[in-house]
Amino acid sequence: MERIASFCVDHNKLTPGIYLSRIDGDIVTYDIRMRTPNRPPFLENAAMHTIEHLFATFARNSRWKDQVIYFGPMGCRTGFYFLLRNVSHEDAIVLIQEIFRQIAAYEGTVPGTTAAECGNYLEHDLAGAKREAEAFLPVISGWKPENLQYAT
Repeated sequence: MERIASFCVDHNKLTPGIYLSRIDGDIVTYDIRMRTPNRPPFLENAAMHTIEHLFATFARNSRWKDQVIYFGPMGCRTGFYFLLRNVSHEDAIVLIQEIFRQIAAYEGTVPGTTAAECGNYLEHDLAGAKREAEAFLPVISGWKPENLQYAT
């Protein structure tokens, strides 16, 4: 079997940031890496789940809502994948920065957290999600398209 592209990235060299994971036609997958791989602490499940709900909601209500394909967590609990169609790298970075600012400042009920809306509706941590977003913002501040390449 062929190794998939994400397993070909040297995770020993990865640091937190935003990376270009792959391009499939007009769909771009961004690797939003919030933690250094293989170095605890990893993202806590409840905070990660809340980031997923908030980020997806904000992205799908943004000016780019029709270009959003997917936002979801990495199983290794070090970050998320964000898939967009027909959005420049510059605009994608700005959108990611804006959404993490929104998460850091969010007050209120987390969207989609009823039993009818979510398969694990009790496992959320808004305070933890806000802390994670606030800690990640300085990492991605000033991020530019030239920073999207993985370290080699």
